[in-house]
Amino acid sequence: MIPSRKEFALITCRKMTAADVTEAFEMLRVFLNEDEHYLASSKAYGDRGFQGLNDALDLFLEQPELGFVWLAYDGKGAAGVCVICYAISTSMGAVVAKLDDVSVKADRRGQGIGTTLLEQLKEQLKKEAVTRIDVGVHLENPEARRFYERLGFVALNEERLACVI
Repeated sequence: MIPSRKEFALITCRKMTAADVTEAFEMLRVFLNEDEHYLASSKAYGDRGFQGLNDALDLFLEQPELGFVWLAYDGKGAAGVCVICYAISTSMGAVVAKLDDVSVKADRRGQGIGTTLLEQLKEQLKKEAVTRIDVGVHLENPEARRFYERLGFVALNEERLACVI
C-alpha cells in the first residue's frame, strides 16, 4: 500500500545530537554491514568497522563545521539516516555537501521516508547556504540512481575513486 501525502507529513528530520548517537550508530552499523553495494567497495574506503563508525559519530558531534548526521523520524521512532560532509567547490566558489550512507530501516522502506529525508535535507542545506549536494551511486545500483534522479540529481560522466592514505 502506498501511503497518502498526509502520511508523508508525519516524517520529521533533524541533525543528530548526543542523545541520538545510539540510534544513529545502529542504523549506520546495519547499513555498513549489510548494504551489498557499500560492501563491494568497503575495502577501497578503508572500512574500520565499529571503531571507525564510533569515531566518525564523535567527530560529527565535536566538530559540526565538518558536517552532520541527518535523521528521519516517523511515528515509530528513528526511521532513516544519512551523512553530510561539507566541502568547498572551486567551480561554485561556495560550500557544497557530500552525501553518504543514505539508509531507511528495512521495515519502513517504500513509505516516503527516503524522499522526505532528502527533501528536508535540501531545505536545511539551503538555510546554511550550501549550493550543491554530491552523491556517489554504485554502478550496479540502478534503483538508487533512479531514486536520486527523481529528486533532481543529475548523472555525471565520471567515476569516483578512493585512495586510503
